[in-house]
Amino acid sequence: MMKANAEKIRWDQSDEAPILVKSGVYEVRLARSDEEVAAAQALRYRVFYEEMKAVPTEAMRTVARDFDDFDNVCDHLLAFDTSKTGADAVIATYRLLREEKVDRIEDFYSSQEYDLSSLFSEKFRDEMIGDRQLLELGRSCVHADYRTNNVMQLMWRAIARYIEKHRIAYLFGCASLPGINPEDLKLQLSYLYNSHKTPDDYNVPAVGARYRKMDYMTPAEYDDRMARRALAPLIKGYLRLGCYIGDGAVIDEQFNTTDVFILLPVDSIQRRYLGLFDN
Repeated sequence: MMKANAEKIRWDQSDEAPILVKSGVYEVRLARSDEEVAAAQALRYRVFYEEMKAVPTEAMRTVARDFDDFDNVCDHLLAFDTSKTGADAVIATYRLLREEKVDRIEDFYSSQEYDLSSLFSEKFRDEMIGDRQLLELGRSCVHADYRTNNVMQLMWRAIARYIEKHRIAYLFGCASLPGINPEDLKLQLSYLYNSHKTPDDYNVPAVGARYRKMDYMTPAEYDDRMARRALAPLIKGYLRLGCYIGDGAVIDEQFNTTDVFILLPVDSIQRRYLGLFDN
């Protein structure tokens, strides 16, 4: 694996040339073709289904790709190793869904697990959004050979550029803890609930029967540092940027995960994305 030179990063501001970030052999940009989206779906399949043992549908298994209807409306942010060709060049992906591209709250992927209505309340729109919009993040994964801070830093440099271009106020989405027994995750869930839950005025609860409690322990019953160390790197990165956590965990049996809701104001992202994913 080649190491990129972080000092040679450049931004491409034009709409005509969609490259967002380039550093050494790495290039991060939006997908330009159906073939590139298919390569991202194949990477997702390898990571989620082959490596993490999620359960694919028969259609997914047949083509060895992770796909759903959201792929048709999302932007697909991809990282490439330009020393490789074809689908092998795609080494990381993030799926981005802007508010202006959906018609209803239910058109967001997260609405399958969480009640997003407070994010569309008049109070939240007036006080927190203004003339900007929301951006949903999802389906984040990195090829096993490229799981370094450098690759994720480049992805987040590109996301920061995307945020600026599309006037994003808040990012949101679901993040996962491994396993489907919340009792095994009570340390992490309790810490997230007690220290980072969304404010009551803008609470984002899990929907109906999918709601699982998070507050297994009081803050006096655990050590914050131990709880943070037990979190997945992605969630720790979001916390460093000041994210809020929704009310309630959700079991995703297909992906063998316990999900939590992330709500992240963007104001500090461009100042702090470099150190997001330290372990």
